[in-house]
Amino acid sequence: MAALEIELLVKTFDGVTAVDQLDFSVREGEIFGFLGGNGAGKTTTLRMVLDIIRPTSGRITVLGSSPDRRQSEKIGFLPEERGLYAGMSAIDTIVYFGRLKGMSTAQARGRGLDLLERFDLADRAKSDIGAMSKGMAQKVQLATALVNEPELLMLDEPFSGLDPVNQELLEDEILRASARGATVIFSTHVMQHAERLCERLLLLRKGRKRFEGTLEEARDQLPTRLEAVSRADLAGLPGIASAERGEDRGEGWHVWRLELAAGNRAGNLLEYCTTNGIALRGWDERRASLHEVFVHMVGKEGEQP
Repeated sequence: MAALEIELLVKTFDGVTAVDQLDFSVREGEIFGFLGGNGAGKTTTLRMVLDIIRPTSGRITVLGSSPDRRQSEKIGFLPEERGLYAGMSAIDTIVYFGRLKGMSTAQARGRGLDLLERFDLADRAKSDIGAMSKGMAQKVQLATALVNEPELLMLDEPFSGLDPVNQELLEDEILRASARGATVIFSTHVMQHAERLCERLLLLRKGRKRFEGTLEEARDQLPTRLEAVSRADLAGLPGIASAERGEDRGEGWHVWRLELAAGNRAGNLLEYCTTNGIALRGWDERRASLHEVFVHMVGKEGEQP
């Protein structure tokens, strides 16, 4: 069953299309990356899922029904634009959001204190948000998204502004939520986090879907490159899109720089060489990174290259 289904979703603002015929689904229990450059439509889409804004057209099904703010008890959301009440203490803030999600004060306080302990903020539970560093305040806001142990956790650019230690903490929290069965959707333009965490992902450009699938399927959008050392002429091997013979290693051995044709795997080529007695002294495979796929399909800063 899908935790989220979006069908032909469109949102326009004063004649400008922010989301354009968007169509995708997120399965229950998976970690899903919602990736795109600035202005790609990520935040607008998440706000429609939360029923903060209404679509111009299309259909959204979230946790089995149409978006409704009464679903907040089952949802956790971390907005891109952080905003907490500076004069409230950390624990009171978490309790306040827990109460908004239908929790009792005692239940919200208990979970809030547990989260602050986990986030190394137990000694700051009664400190005002305004007296905290930006990183501390961001962890408190993360706690407000987690306090109700949501079935669906949506994080909009959650790694923005976090130092490496707190980025690792956030990754751990995403994995923890997934381990207890939650569906996690996070938007980002930092591909390293998506590579480490996502089971599936979507690439968005100017409101339109450019790709949806697994990380391996994303990497398959660009050819695999190889560097091999052989005495044979590797240019004629099956599945090779291009081949360049490089430096001479002596005694007839040469470095070959190869690019595989789309859909071909390096393992298949290696098996062919072994089966046909083609001697190799070196074999280095380089598959495309998600960053390279992103730039190829979406472009730098959301612009098509």
